[in-house]
Amino acid sequence: MLASRTVELFANGMEIARRAAADVVRIAGDAVAARGAFTIALSGGSTPKVLYALLAEHPSLRNSLPWDKIKVFFGDERHVGPGQADSNFQMATDAMLSKVPLRPDQVHRIKGEYPDTAQAAAEYEEVIRREFGLPAGAFPRFDLILLGMGSEGHTLSLFPGTKALNETRRIVTSNWVGKLCADRVTLTTPAANNAANVIFMITGADKACALKSVLEGPHEPDQLPAQMIQPANGNVSWLVDEAAGSMLSKRILK
Repeated sequence: MLASRTVELFANGMEIARRAAADVVRIAGDAVAARGAFTIALSGGSTPKVLYALLAEHPSLRNSLPWDKIKVFFGDERHVGPGQADSNFQMATDAMLSKVPLRPDQVHRIKGEYPDTAQAAAEYEEVIRREFGLPAGAFPRFDLILLGMGSEGHTLSLFPGTKALNETRRIVTSNWVGKLCADRVTLTTPAANNAANVIFMITGADKACALKSVLEGPHEPDQLPAQMIQPANGNVSWLVDEAAGSMLSKRILK
């Protein structure tokens, strides 16, 4: 079974964040009712930052989330430690994690400060295996993974032409990104594709061409890694602002 896909257009990033917040509350409630816990992998980026602030500060949203039953993970991380301006963990902490009633053991970060990103990836994979109780060879089923997309079609830290695109057995891998001259740590494609729900949040005119290519162009995942995210037996939602969606055909919009 391939993903159930929806594409929706919004006026701006704030409207996307509001819609995503409602989806987070709904998916969390369903997960806790079904299994007693909600697992979410967070993304970096400006639109997720607005989402996190809403979840932490909007009274009705904050009060609707079962904070004591949430397990927080991260989809990827830069080769930096906490406290650095470009750390995904630090951004999420400043915007939400430090403002809500989560215990430290509920938040699982990637240790981007390690000199060896392969070590950080291996350790994070072990954390995920332990938290999900996975046998060897199994992949986690996150209730929700939040994603963005770069102007060249990358998502997570799966960049065009990089070795991580070919990883099929690992949950987490390190990935050298030549265009950035930097290492990253990222969930792999099969890990993302085992999620129950994936939400892409895409804003900005600089994403318009890549978004049209990802959603309507030929299947060329080596060039457009976001095309690889098609959860098996799951749902994927593309929440797009008017600028990013300006080149899309009306036929693919919900």
